[in-house]
Amino acid sequence: MKTNAYVFRCALVAALGGFIFGFDTVVISGAEQTIQELWGLGAGMHGLAMSMALWGTVLGSLIGGWPTDRFGRQKTLLWIGVLYFVSALGSAYAPDAVSFMVARFIGGVGIGISTVAAPLYISEISPAKTRGRLTALFQFNIVLGILIAFLSNYLIGNFVETNAWRWMLGVEAIPALAFTAFCFIIPESPRWLIGNREDKSDAIKVLKRVNPACKSDEIDLLVAEILDAAHRKTSTGAFWSMRLKTPIALAFLIAFFNQLSGINAVLYFAPRIFELTGLGQQAALLQSVGIGVINLVFTFAGLWLIDQLGRRTLLYIGSFGYIASLGLCSWAFYTEAFSIVPICIFAFIAAHAIGQGAVIWVFISEIFPNRHRAEGQALGSFTHWIFAALLTMFFPKMVTTFLPGTVFLFFCIMMVLQLVWVKVMVPETRQRSLEEIEKSYA
Repeated sequence: MKTNAYVFRCALVAALGGFIFGFDTVVISGAEQTIQELWGLGAGMHGLAMSMALWGTVLGSLIGGWPTDRFGRQKTLLWIGVLYFVSALGSAYAPDAVSFMVARFIGGVGIGISTVAAPLYISEISPAKTRGRLTALFQFNIVLGILIAFLSNYLIGNFVETNAWRWMLGVEAIPALAFTAFCFIIPESPRWLIGNREDKSDAIKVLKRVNPACKSDEIDLLVAEILDAAHRKTSTGAFWSMRLKTPIALAFLIAFFNQLSGINAVLYFAPRIFELTGLGQQAALLQSVGIGVINLVFTFAGLWLIDQLGRRTLLYIGSFGYIASLGLCSWAFYTEAFSIVPICIFAFIAAHAIGQGAVIWVFISEIFPNRHRAEGQALGSFTHWIFAALLTMFFPKMVTTFLPGTVFLFFCIMMVLQLVWVKVMVPETRQRSLEEIEKSYA
């Protein structure tokens, strides 16, 4: 399936928001222990400081549907870049724990809104045959950002002697500034122009550029289909209605299971987890770079396969991988067979990357009607981030209160439940237009 170069460039710019999202989310892992010592934070305050960006994402995802619908997808993406830039500089120059948490919170708001606006924008400009792959670019850039953050932390930790943690956090300002500039050159979503502004002329111009092989009558037919979808019952009724009960349940559950795998806890506290197995601090940081590499490689595999095998198949593959890797990791901690823990963690990351990681933002962006897509994306994002924030906040307490083996066993059991959910409830959306998917709920 050949991808239109113009569509790819637009999708890539929007997906760059995911790169900064991934970088921002994980860069804190290299600085968290230094920050705890520097400001003498107790376990509770430390957990709050580390989860503050995630609480920002909770707010950002909760309100993200409003600017995305009110001002448009493109303008919202631009202001996300501004929030990232302010957060990066604020975190790097923070004089105390409170100002640090405020700066991290601002960045979190940007992340939360980006998980609404970016996948939604990409799905709305992409042809059905390549929509999965293009929307999955957002997740690919997230894991690329994660890898670069782990690598950046390792290099700065080794070569910068003074205030290394400030440099770790401050370098994010560079990609944030670039992302903001690139957002000026991408067009608005044609579905937003039609559905929210009734601006057919500008929408047709964009549709012609993103569908250059289509003739004028085919473009007119697509515009008519989008207009028809905008006036369908599922589009014109209230969001919280029985008509939308299926996509609402799907969005909530895919986000719920995504975080109850333990993925954010592993990414945030990877060096600390590896140190529990007896590795030294520098070796633990280096192992964390390995997590980033595995994440990137298998996300690329998921990106390549999502339009060929489908969303549901990848969720099956990921579920089986989760269960095996988390079960073995639990056993390893119980029996003190620590040598296999890094391998189990790498396998867990691979399972996440090719399954839930590749699918979540694509799937949520597809299953809601055009008129309610921003609200649906906001629901999925909010669910994702509220559980991510809670898990990150309480994970340090969990591993001190319970045996690590018990914590990983809990995550394993949750993934067994995910497997049942995929079997019973999840539909396939591969190679169906957004309007065609919407008809399923009409």
